[in-house]
Amino acid sequence: MYLHLGQDTVVRLRDVVGIFDLETSTISQTTRDTLAAAQKNGMVFNVSMEMPKSFVLCERGGKTTVYITQISSATLLKRTGFTDGIANLKKREEPT
Repeated sequence: MYLHLGQDTVVRLRDVVGIFDLETSTISQTTRDTLAAAQKNGMVFNVSMEMPKSFVLCERGGKTTVYITQISSATLLKRTGFTDGIANLKKREEPT
């Protein structure tokens, strides 16, 4: 499956390492340093024409790529279907 990040950019779900909210995750100095290093090494791609809201960390073949997008992390998470899988597990565990 694929995840649409905005504009004409899609990534394979199996390559996604994490989806992060820019506002809350960049509070950490470690995250800021990591993003700065990725930018310096040419590994950051801005797929947003508007104010960015989140970034997606991908890894494929040992190469790490960061995508900056205007789509919220919550919306991207919904698009992965991951939360649907968790909801289905919880329903199965509940006694009838």
